[in-house]
Amino acid sequence: MTFNGLWATKTGDAVSVALVGLEDDQLMDGDVTVAVDYSTVNYKDGLAVTGRGAIIRKFPLIPGIDLAGTVESSRNPGFKPGDRVVLNGFELSMTHHGGYAQRARVPAEWLVKLPDTISAKEAMAIGTAGYTAMLSVLALEHGGITPDRGPVLVTGASGGVGSISVALLSKLGYRVIASTGRLQEADYLKRLGATEILDRATLSAPGAPIAAPKWAGAIDSCGGHTLANVLAQTDYRGTVTACGLADSMELPAAMHPFILRNVTLAGIDSVNAPQSVRQIAWSRLATDLDLGKLETTLQEIGLADVTRVAADILEGKVRGRTLVDVNR
Repeated sequence: MTFNGLWATKTGDAVSVALVGLEDDQLMDGDVTVAVDYSTVNYKDGLAVTGRGAIIRKFPLIPGIDLAGTVESSRNPGFKPGDRVVLNGFELSMTHHGGYAQRARVPAEWLVKLPDTISAKEAMAIGTAGYTAMLSVLALEHGGITPDRGPVLVTGASGGVGSISVALLSKLGYRVIASTGRLQEADYLKRLGATEILDRATLSAPGAPIAAPKWAGAIDSCGGHTLANVLAQTDYRGTVTACGLADSMELPAAMHPFILRNVTLAGIDSVNAPQSVRQIAWSRLATDLDLGKLETTLQEIGLADVTRVAADILEGKVRGRTLVDVNR
């Protein structure tokens, strides 16, 4: 069967991505074949498609770290034709064909059945960004950060992870401080549930090793000096989750917040999280995310537009979530 997909090739150090026709025999090993409906564009996709990050390790390859669709055939008893499924991360867009195509063949253990209340389109509106945001919220809860403990800061709040983090935390009753470098997005963030907007510039420069506490916890997608300053201003026994490196992969922080305030820094891994954890996260997304708010974060594109949006997302020009209709 012929289907359309984005095909990434590499010549020297240059990565090229083109929309091409593909055949089933070009799919990779796996015991479940999925008719893909939607994918999405995340920061990691931006790095992969532009070649600005060494994400793709095997060429040629179909990029896209997310996909949602319907099982066409399965050699695994856990899945049957007609099951609606979602896949985030694992080896997609690294060594295994990803979601920027109309068909995918993948290992069953990578898939999660979608909750009845979430459509394939909504699943990719959520995507890895929203799934990562939910993992971060779960980590805050594990650290004992309840709404009565004080406000929670979200950095990179205008981006995918940040936008959905704000929406999730707000619905769960938290007071949310949204940090962004795009202050023109203040009204958008307040509609998602933020109660206070903080200029990213107040966190992105080198700061003191410890400072007056301002929040009980935080979800950070930036790293670098931003994360160091977030830690320095976290209250006693607070928890900060780290899930991204939009500013830097370095952490120029001191030990003061950990020793003097017993702050916990929780790393968030969305790529290799086990199926059981993914099922909990998607189950919570079905109940804790206001899908109406999610609509305000969306733009929808086709496969032909992915390369343009991939470049934009690395430049911080993309607000919220970008949905890819692979059949458009």
